Amino acid sequence: MERLGSKPRIDWQQKVESQGCHFHTVEQDGGAVPYWDESAYYRFSSREIDELERAGYALNDMCLKAVEHVVANNLLDRFLIPPAFHPYVRASWENDEHTVYGRFDFSYDGVHPPRLLEYNADTPTALLEAAVVQWYWFRDVFPTRDQFNSIHERLLEIWSVLKQESQERWYFTSLRGHVEDYMTVNYLRDTAMQAGLDTSYLAVEDIGWNARRRMFVDRAERPIGRLFKLYPWEWLIREQFGPHLLEAGTRWLEAPWKMLLSNKAILPILYELNPDSPYLLRADWQPFAASYIRKPILGREGANIQMVEDGQVVLETEGIYANYPVVYQELKPLPNFDGRYPVLGSWMVNGYACGLGIREDVQPITQNTSRFVPHIIG
Repeated sequence: MERLGSKPRIDWQQKVESQGCHFHTVEQDGGAVPYWDESAYYRFSSREIDELERAGYALNDMCLKAVEHVVANNLLDRFLIPPAFHPYVRASWENDEHTVYGRFDFSYDGVHPPRLLEYNADTPTALLEAAVVQWYWFRDVFPTRDQFNSIHERLLEIWSVLKQESQERWYFTSLRGHVEDYMTVNYLRDTAMQAGLDTSYLAVEDIGWNARRRMFVDRAERPIGRLFKLYPWEWLIREQFGPHLLEAGTRWLEAPWKMLLSNKAILPILYELNPDSPYLLRADWQPFAASYIRKPILGREGANIQMVEDGQVVLETEGIYANYPVVYQELKPLPNFDGRYPVLGSWMVNGYACGLGIREDVQPITQNTSRFVPHIIG
């Protein structure tokens, strides 16, 4: 595993915008800096990619068994899921409702086994960058090499499966005014359309509730039978209309049971069930060593994370999740490549390990403005 310099394409901004990445540059420290960063890339050997792939499949299996453990032992309170929603989540799991995608975030140096930092199981972003933008970069810059990337093809497969189950229209939703979320969810919508589904985009704010018909509706009062949301379950169930989820017949993606895996409360359970796994870091509800990472169970985008070394806080991020319960995870420093700390996002689509996206920062906690850097094999 190497980090190597690369000369950005002369017209890279226009190229990535044509592929839907209109958020390639962000404001940071009073200036504009690239979020999509092709001034460098990571190079992996086939052996290293095989190791990442094995880790993805092993963790996917462990996660499914962990959900079964949580449901069977009625541990949903640990996830701050309101009691009224316990039967809802349980039924979703027992009915084997579909999942489309998720992203395991790894610490990996190419020498030791990948270690799971967290699982973005409900609303993972950086999908367009991983599936499309870095693919075209690789085709332009290293056409004779390879890339760990069959994300697009796997998405087409799962939408084809869903089409066989129902011809009903799928709605796709995200918050109004969030460009990255909008482009991500519309990339997913595009893959669904390529698979032959009837689709429509609807902002979260435009989802209506028809009290007489007891169903969610769009702006034209058409029933919403199936809906893909880029909107977290922990927010959705706490909305004013959240209780209506329990009586409406809408089928959701990601499925309600995925709210267990997107919650960092799953980390201690995964470790408890698999203490000898080479892919897991020790995690608990209480500090168990002088060095650790403290994470709020419902935290997002690196917010409110505390890094402690030998009993001293060495790094802490701000955010809106300070009052939530926390878990403690073994401190596994990210590899340092010339002052850059990469987190490797291993994509799972329809149960397949099928791609890699890398985010890096100059500090060892990845946040929403951390850069996306492409990769090749060989």
